[in-house]
Amino acid sequence: MSDKASVPVAATRKGVHDRLESLGPVAPVEFCPSATLSLRVELSRQLRRRRTQIAALLLLVLPPIIAVAFSLSGGGANADNGNGRQASALATLATDSAANFALFTEFAAGSFLLTVLVALFTGDTVAGEAGWSSLRYLLLIPVRRAHLLRQKLIVGLATSAAALIALPLWAYVIGGLFFGWSPAQSPTGGTFTTGQTLLRLALVVAYTLVQSLVVAGFAFGLSVLTDAPLGAVGGATMLVILSNILDAISALDPYRQYLPTHYQLSWIDALDSTIVYDDMAKGVGLALIYAAVLFGAAFWWFDRKDIVS
Repeated sequence: MSDKASVPVAATRKGVHDRLESLGPVAPVEFCPSATLSLRVELSRQLRRRRTQIAALLLLVLPPIIAVAFSLSGGGANADNGNGRQASALATLATDSAANFALFTEFAAGSFLLTVLVALFTGDTVAGEAGWSSLRYLLLIPVRRAHLLRQKLIVGLATSAAALIALPLWAYVIGGLFFGWSPAQSPTGGTFTTGQTLLRLALVVAYTLVQSLVVAGFAFGLSVLTDAPLGAVGGATMLVILSNILDAISALDPYRQYLPTHYQLSWIDALDSTIVYDDMAKGVGLALIYAAVLFGAAFWWFDRKDIVS
């Protein structure tokens, strides 16, 4: 008898409901929409994804590959992609110091590689959920649409910023190991002190972060329009390339100054003996305007979109 009494009674057997009634009323659980899809959960999901790991590996191997290439060639190389003599001088001075190598790596990767990475981290957010057929389930939890977009955007911008900051820092370390830790040489002539070198590197990275908001705006906007992550990432990259092509047509003056990528490489002005802020200030203002319009349009559209995938 004692053995039978110790066996737990299934919840569907007679008499168990009487025992539940003796427990008294259960306090209702209040639903908190802001507690769903926390930043920690979303960041953990994104960091575990294969594309994030591949992107991190690419950023890890790129500076050593460039450094080895310069070492095998015996010095800097001349390069000019239409951005003037200062841009060409960055390649020539790349092997002079860690700072110059970091600046050249930033210049070489900024035109395409960093654009693709930012588009990947911000364009594969919502479209990726739709592609996996999990977007509807997230909204049925329920996760509010504005909350979902906000969490996705914050994590996408955070991972993009981490990539944009990690590349020049890692390139600085690799450049120091290969070419020494002397202060940077200015493309226009002269040498910076160590403090001036670090200040200009920080200014270049900060300006690049602001300019990346335009790419993120394109990618995030396309991410809420399509269910194909590749379409969002590729579409944003193509829009940036198109803007660069139009910007190279001098016949479009003065209208090309309003293109989103017109001031993309204005951080080169920070490498003069005296920093010139005119174009960088215009670039910051233009990037913030484009980003505000694109992000606002993405939230407006997604709030009215029928989620059918």
